[in-house]
Formats: sequence, structure tokens, C-alpha cells
Amino acid sequence: MRAASRRLVVAAALAAVSGLAFAQAPAKSAPLEKVVFATNWYAQAEHGGFYQAIADGLYRQAGLDVTIRMGGPQVNPLQLLVANQIDIAMGDDLQTLGAIEQGLPVVTIGATFQRNPTVIVSHPGVKSLADLKGRPIAIGAASNTTFWPWLKQRYGYTDDQKRPYAFSVQPFLADKTLSQQGYVTSEPHSIEKGGVKPTVFLLADAGYPPYAQSLVVTRASSTKRAEALKRFLSASAEGWKRYLGNPAAANALIKRDNPQMTDDLLAFGHAKIREHRLVTGGDAPQLGLFAMTDARWKQTLDFMRAGNLLKPGVDHSQAYTLAIVRDVKVLP
Repeated sequence: MRAASRRLVVAAALAAVSGLAFAQAPAKSAPLEKVVFATNWYAQAEHGGFYQAIADGLYRQAGLDVTIRMGGPQVNPLQLLVANQIDIAMGDDLQTLGAIEQGLPVVTIGATFQRNPTVIVSHPGVKSLADLKGRPIAIGAASNTTFWPWLKQRYGYTDDQKRPYAFSVQPFLADKTLSQQGYVTSEPHSIEKGGVKPTVFLLADAGYPPYAQSLVVTRASSTKRAEALKRFLSASAEGWKRYLGNPAAANALIKRDNPQMTDDLLAFGHAKIREHRLVTGGDAPQLGLFAMTDARWKQTLDFMRAGNLLKPGVDHSQAYTLAIVRDVKVLP
């Protein structure tokens, strides 16, 4: 083989290997495609993989110029999405299903958390979720159309158990009979700092089916920008792999965006994401990070229909598409 030909073959092989993660990335000379991504809350460990992708330049390698816009109590990412003020929203499956009922043209393209992080936190001595039947539980108003109906179906909870939840652990700390809702990555940490070692029940362990922190786009974007969205998912998946291994670079960016975030809460959140396989569980080991399946979505639809949480006659399959994520094969 002539030397020039050998060089061409070697170069082609190297290009094929280096391009596995971002196979469809444009040439380096091409301008970066802008993407605005809105999260569901202030910057925190639960967003770590996306910040890692920025810290390590993974989005830029994929031909994308990604801006992360923090959420918060007054921010509705789906509203921003429908108003074309952002390109990708961090959403909630049940909220997205509700948007479909309203005729909004949105669709989920991937799921960050394969296992939902919602928990019920109790005082020491409670052995199971079944033991909480008839006992007071503090829940937020939004929970009336999410996990609370599921708990009623599964464990026979009743509405007279409900107590108002003001997104504070102080009532829990003051009342040893009270349980409360939370995220496995957050509220247990605050309770431990308050001097109580709580009993924590992850609803996903009991079969609560929805994905969490899903990625939602407009239906038009899911077709017109499918290639860019695929690159976003691939780069984000690689970011999550790296974040779960070493979160330092991402955590620095998280604290830059959210100066009130503490090192101990970041460390706690990171540890719980790993411990409970929130990102790497479910179908991720076989299908890759951000994976979704028809079967899993059907479980969510079935529980919502059983609780009369969905209107009949609506095509709820429009809430998600597998067309983009099925080509993202970044294994944990």
C-alpha cells in the first residue's frame, strides 16, 4: 500500500473512533448551534451532568453552544418552551401529560432520572410505607395530582391524612408523628442537620413509575432539530457519566450559578444519585442514559388512568417520542 493511502486509512480509522460519542457533530469550522436549556430549579447536584458537559466542553465538541437557565419557584419551563423563549425544558412526565390534554405541542425526548427521586420521610421506627396508613403526612398541593393518588391506590391512604407542606422541614422536626414528602437528594439532608436520622422511603423502590427531570421540546423542534437534540442528549449523557465519577468541575459551575448551594449538600446529592441509581438505573444499563420505553410510559399512563387523573379520548402517547433517544447509546 502506498504511504499516502496508508495515511488516509489510518486517519479515517482515528476519525471513526474519536467520533463515536458525537457521530453527527458538524465540522469544527461550522458555527456552533445555540441551545437554551431551562432546568426545573436552582442549580444543584440533580443538574450535575449538564454542568459537567459545559465544564468539559462536551457540548462545544458536539457543535452546540448551550446555555443553562436556572429554574425556581416562579419559573415554569414548559411555559417558556411553548413561548419559544427556550429550546429544551426540564419537565415532569405528569405535567407533560397534562400539557398534552391542553393541546400544547410538547414532547419528551429523554429522561434524566430513570428512577423517580420522590420520597416519603418519616421519623425512626416506621418500617414501611404501609405503616403510614392513617398517619399524618405533609404534602404539597401539586402532589394531589402526582404521587398522592398513587399512594392512595397502592396503600389505601386517605385524604384526611394530608397536612399542608410549606417546603420546610421544621414542622417535621417539631412533630414526631408527622411524615413528609421530599426528594431523596435533599430533604433527608436538611432533616439530618436538624438532629434527626430519618427513615426514608424512595417511592421508586415501591414501583412509582414516572421518570423524572425529563427533557421536553416542542413537537416542531423534535423534527426540525432532531440532529442537534440527539447531539445534546449524547453530550449530556457523557456529562453525567463524568459527573458521577468526579463532580468537582461541575460543582464549581453550580455554585457559581447558585451561590447559596453548599458543598455538603452537593456531596449529599451526588452520593444519593449514585446510591439509588437515579441516572444509571432502570433501562439505562441496556439502552443507555436518558433511555425511555413504551412499557415504562404505559405504567405511568395506567396508574394515572386508574386514578382518573387523565381525560379520556386524549392521545397521551403524544407526550413522548423514542425517535431521538434510541440513537443515544451512552452506557453507564
